[in-house]
Amino acid sequence: MDISLYFEEAGQVSFAFIIGAVLGLEREFRSKPAGFRTMILISVGSCLYTILSKEAGAGSADRIASNIVTGIGFIGAGVIFKEGISVNGLTTAALIWITAALGMAIGYHNYPLAIVVSAIVVIALFVLEPVQRFINRFHKVKDYKIRTVELGKDFQNDLEGFFRSHKLTFRCMKFVKDNNDAVYLYRISSPDRNYDLVNQFLLNHKEVKSFDV
Repeated sequence: MDISLYFEEAGQVSFAFIIGAVLGLEREFRSKPAGFRTMILISVGSCLYTILSKEAGAGSADRIASNIVTGIGFIGAGVIFKEGISVNGLTTAALIWITAALGMAIGYHNYPLAIVVSAIVVIALFVLEPVQRFINRFHKVKDYKIRTVELGKDFQNDLEGFFRSHKLTFRCMKFVKDNNDAVYLYRISSPDRNYDLVNQFLLNHKEVKSFDV
């Protein structure tokens, strides 16, 4: 093998290392499950598998890509978890997926595409966060799971009356009986500042046993 090819492949892996490091920094700063080292390994690993698969002639390009994506899917699923009634880790899982795609693009010598997509991802992670916070100030959706100590419609009437008085958009997604308790699942859409009022109402209501957001 021509020694220049070794240098070229080393350059590809190094480039994948840099891309993974840049994307991993954002997750590391936010103390997310998949951070700096993980993103580097995903980017470098995807690049390396792509290079070796091309050299070995292991099937068509789409088959190589699908196998890498399948493997990355297991890693991505591992960082998604449910806390209360909220699902966390979706952004990290999406970043794992796109980091692998960038490693593959580098492995296929598609450097312009890798650079452009990396720039878009950096903008989405760093620059658009203030935009997201600004949007949440005026419109944020939350799900509330509320357990009350007694059955009956007094609490539901009180709660929905409170929502209407504060002009909150709401929908009762689910209602179940659990022994002598009633469990409600509400989806609320409101400016972010109003959720403190909702929490305070639930904490002070005599029939509320517990609630999760």
